[in-house]
Amino acid sequence: MLHSFLLTLYHVFLPISLPVIGGILLKRFKNWDTRSLSTFSLYILSPALIFNTLLHAEITWTDVTSTFWFSIINLIALWALAELLSRIFRLGASEKAGLTLVSTFTNCVNYGLPLVLLAFGQLGLDKASVYVIGQMIIVNTVGIFFAARSEFTVKDAILSVFRMPSIYAAGIAIVLRASNLSLPEALDGGISMLAAGYSPVVLAILGAQMLRPKGATVPWLPNVRRAFWTGLVVRLAAAPILSWLILTALQVEGTLFSVLLILASMPTAVNAVILAEQFNASPQFVSRCILWTTAASMLMLPIMIVMAS
Repeated sequence: MLHSFLLTLYHVFLPISLPVIGGILLKRFKNWDTRSLSTFSLYILSPALIFNTLLHAEITWTDVTSTFWFSIINLIALWALAELLSRIFRLGASEKAGLTLVSTFTNCVNYGLPLVLLAFGQLGLDKASVYVIGQMIIVNTVGIFFAARSEFTVKDAILSVFRMPSIYAAGIAIVLRASNLSLPEALDGGISMLAAGYSPVVLAILGAQMLRPKGATVPWLPNVRRAFWTGLVVRLAAAPILSWLILTALQVEGTLFSVLLILASMPTAVNAVILAEQFNASPQFVSRCILWTTAASMLMLPIMIVMAS
């Protein structure tokens, strides 16, 4: 148990911490404004990552059906829970959108894939790729709808989804894969280069978001405080329990059960704060939830891995 915990810290948290620390230092000493880089990540790097992953991932159809239904049912269950809790605690539109992002989207790419590879080997990574690809598409489509509701009408929020290049990148990649077509080597290499830049950029943005702007006093309103504690409870307690119940109901077993349970129990997704910043979905509250759920996961996830195995 202790050995697995120390390996997780060394192989996962140390590499992830470097760009986060870089973002914190830039924000602290250079007062870094992340909004322009958030736009670059959302409109350029994220579509490149989705396109590159869909085009090259080794995806088998054996576990696709179970993974698909789990992803959909889990998303709906967490969204419904966030909606219910938002009404119970009378959260504002911005905090409601932020709570939905915190509850529904996990850091299964930047954090989840290395952890799954460490814990379950290549077999686990292959099974995780199906879920992760689906999550990348969902975050960059449904996630934008959730975030945009805090500023726009439902109609405008739906339209905003189709203004994002990620959905078109996914569609083109699926068509190319189904047609057994490939890109020219130079073009494919350029897209792969952009995709490789996604993780360090979004982690640096996360680090900057965690630090309060220099000289600024951000009010920690009761409404935001309620949303923060609610988000922590949902992500750290309710989400793993719901995932276990759904996987059991779907009769998922073996390595796929363990992999999906761990990925669905990850801390809040790094790109949730990018969506929150872009669409004013209470980014301060979202970034704090990312920080504290990530810190708590250092203790929670190694225990879950041992239990799931």
